[in-house]
Amino acid sequence: MVFAFKKYHLYKLQTKEINAVVVGADRVCANGDTANKIGTYNLSVVAAAHDVPFYVAAPFTTLDCSLADGGGITIEERHKDELIISAKAPPSIGCWNPAFDVTPAEFIAGIITEKGVITPAEDGTIDVAAFV
Repeated sequence: MVFAFKKYHLYKLQTKEINAVVVGADRVCANGDTANKIGTYNLSVVAAAHDVPFYVAAPFTTLDCSLADGGGITIEERHKDELIISAKAPPSIGCWNPAFDVTPAEFIAGIITEKGVITPAEDGTIDVAAFV
């Protein structure tokens, strides 16, 4: 079954009604660590917990071998008012509003590009630089 993923579909991961998860990416590092919209990392962890393969589909141009791993990615932080207003929370509340998170390569079953699929080696590592 393939469909756009929503939060309530986590139950479908748990009950094995989903046999793979595919997400996009804004940047893929040389080791396969991937930056995408906030919540992608959480989804990769849940997929791993339920033995559901987690794939990243991204244009070849998002492969960035200048960054060894996700630790080098600067995470954009948006203004706290985006969350405070949408949640109708008091303006004085403390808030952190990252726009992206980083999914470690260890949770990724493959990186799909228009030039082919990058899959992990036997030891589980992903060598994006060798693919590029």
